[in-house]
Amino acid sequence: MFRQTLRQVARQSASVARRTYATEATSDALKLSLALPHQTLYSDSEVEQVNLPSVNGDLGILANHIPIVEQLRPGLLEIISKGGETEQYFVSGGIATVQPGNKLTISAIEAFKPDQFDVNEVKNLISDAQKRASSSDEVEAAEASIELEVLEALQTIAK
Repeated sequence: MFRQTLRQVARQSASVARRTYATEATSDALKLSLALPHQTLYSDSEVEQVNLPSVNGDLGILANHIPIVEQLRPGLLEIISKGGETEQYFVSGGIATVQPGNKLTISAIEAFKPDQFDVNEVKNLISDAQKRASSSDEVEAAEASIELEVLEALQTIAK
């Protein structure tokens, strides 16, 4: 009974959506939308490539990428324009979705240019967070641990 129902659902699903692959190229432009809660940085802008800091590892997204949903970890988001210019942002987290039609939508919590950070200030914040991470208060230690993850990723790109 269960197998029959599963087969029926699978047949119906197959007619609804078909997974495509990069070999079935339709366009060479990736349409990027990058939104923050308070600002939109890119809105259906055509770019060559976007490199994402995913929890599953760093990903390079090009046109005709298979549809995916990825959770972002703290790290460097790199956008390569069609002319070859590169723009970088430090993101502390978010979600990236690749949809059919070469659409990449990124919803990030926050995004900052790497040159907006002072290396010495980041080091001071890391030192403070490390002290709080060893606290006997579980809530404070957990918050400091999350802060440390973001700050250590930030330290690698701060100029």
